[in-house]
Amino acid sequence: MFSDRLLESIVNRLDLIPDTPAAKMAVEVAQGQAAIVRLAERFHRIVGQLQKGHNGRPTLDVNDEYDVQDLFHALLMLFFDDIRPEEWTPSYAGGASRIDFLLPELETVVEIKKTRPSLSTKDLGEQLLVDIAKYKGHPNCRNIFCMVYDPEGRIANPRGVENDLNKQSTPEIAVRVLIVPKR
Repeated sequence: MFSDRLLESIVNRLDLIPDTPAAKMAVEVAQGQAAIVRLAERFHRIVGQLQKGHNGRPTLDVNDEYDVQDLFHALLMLFFDDIRPEEWTPSYAGGASRIDFLLPELETVVEIKKTRPSLSTKDLGEQLLVDIAKYKGHPNCRNIFCMVYDPEGRIANPRGVENDLNKQSTPEIAVRVLIVPKR
């Protein structure tokens, strides 16, 4: 799972594991997942900083889901070399879709959403449930991380939505949904 405490605990205990290729891979995966969570947790602060142009100069705007995806992609480049945008998933319920980002070295799918007036919490939840079901069929997916950027606070109970969607985890696929910023 992508629990912050769990990831930190794993990283801190990995020194006790023998120095094998599998152990090294486990360390890299735990560190990579921790980096993704950290980027998501700080995303709103990053957007705020980018909107403070020096001497009133124009800056980067983050207005829609594509802007959020573009910025998150750029931030992922700080930690990962192999980022595959818009990777196709196998067909599910009659249709295939595209993954926002696949990080093959972590076997992790990253899905980015942004709230908007025309997207209800119910619709958002349904979209993510369908996305998660599709991504579980991807051969390089063992972890699914979904960041929902909600700068206007449109989601009334973000922790409840996270908890409900995080229940989609199985022994084979870990699911972590994070709605930011925290309120």
